[in-house]
Amino acid sequence: MERADFRLWQDKFERLRSNKIFETIVIAIILFSALVIGAKTYDEAVAYSGLIDVLDYAVTLFFIVEITIRIAAERRFRDFFKNGWNIFDFIIVVGSLIPVDSAESMLLARLLRIFRVLRLVSMVPELRVLMSAFLKALPKMAYVALFMFIIFYIYGAAGSLFFREINPFYWENVAVAMLTLFRIATFESWTSIMYETMEVYPLSWIYYLSFIFFSAFIFLNMMIGIVLDVMQKESSAFDREQGIGDANDIQAIKADVTDLHSKLDGMTEHIRQLTERHPK
Repeated sequence: MERADFRLWQDKFERLRSNKIFETIVIAIILFSALVIGAKTYDEAVAYSGLIDVLDYAVTLFFIVEITIRIAAERRFRDFFKNGWNIFDFIIVVGSLIPVDSAESMLLARLLRIFRVLRLVSMVPELRVLMSAFLKALPKMAYVALFMFIIFYIYGAAGSLFFREINPFYWENVAVAMLTLFRIATFESWTSIMYETMEVYPLSWIYYLSFIFFSAFIFLNMMIGIVLDVMQKESSAFDREQGIGDANDIQAIKADVTDLHSKLDGMTEHIRQLTERHPK
C-alpha cells in the first residue's frame, strides 16, 4: 500500500511539473526575482530593505519547493541529475541558501541570486535551443578567433613599426596597437587615426581599409555563418523532438521510406525463396 501511495504522489508531482500553468508561474517568479535583485541596486530601496529581504526569502522558498517537486516527479532520484539543465537549476537554488548576512559570503550569495535570471533558459525550450546552439558554436568560433588574432597581431606589429613615432598613444607597442586595431574594427572614430598617419604616409589608407576588409567583412561573416549553421541544426533537432515543423516531416518521410525498403527487401527475399522451392 505504501508503494502504491508513493507512486500516486509521484504521478501527481509529474503532472504538476508538466503543467503549463505551473511552468508559467515559475517563469513569472524568476522574472519577479530579477526585479527584486534589481531593486536592491537603487539608493531609494534602502527604506524598503526589510520588505525586499522578505520577498527574497519568499522567492528562495518557492524555488526550493519547485525544485523538490521536480526531483520528486522522477522515478529515481539520480535520474534528475542526468539532465545538465537540472543540475544547473539545482546549483542555483542551493546557492541561494547561502546567507546574505555573512560578510564573507555576501558577494557570492548576491552573485548566485543574480544568476537566478539564467533559470529562464532552462525553463523556456526556445531559450535552451539558443543556449545549446551558442555552446556548440563556440569550438568552431574559437578557430575563427585564433585566425583573427593572427591577423590582428600581424597588423599590430606592422602598425607599431610604422606609426609609433607619429602617435605612441595608439602605436607604442604591439599590444597597444592591437587595442587600437580593435577600436578600428568597431568603427570607433577610426578615420581620425587614419588621417593622422596619412599626413606622414599618404598611402597608409591601404593599411586601414585592408584590415577593415578582413575584420568587418570576412571574419564577422564567418562568425555569423557558423552561428546560423548551428542554429539551423539545433532548430531542426528541436522540431523533431517536439514532433513539429518541416524537420519532423522529413524525418517521418525518411522513416517511411526506410520501412518500405525493409518490406521490399523482405518481399524480394520471399519471392527468391519461392522461386528456389518451385523452379519452372
